[in-house]
Amino acid sequence: MIARDTSAEAEEIQCRLYRNMTPAQKAQRVFSAYRMGKMLSMAGIRMANPDAAEEQIWHLWARRHLGDELYEKVYGEQTDG
Repeated sequence: MIARDTSAEAEEIQCRLYRNMTPAQKAQRVFSAYRMGKMLSMAGIRMANPDAAEEQIWHLWARRHLGDELYEKVYGEQTDG
């Protein structure tokens, strides 16, 4: 499936590059994308909670990321905002 904002030629090149990556390189890409997503999510939480301390920001992110049930199992009842 071709992305709407990518030409067929560009997508072909991108697929070739991914095929030629080592598993370690592919894993690094995944981890990098995850970190970027986390940073963007936490930035949004900071914007919505400008007076929150960094620990509170982290707990708010963790609750969103894990969901209420798993968050409570892992961290117990926290006051996170």
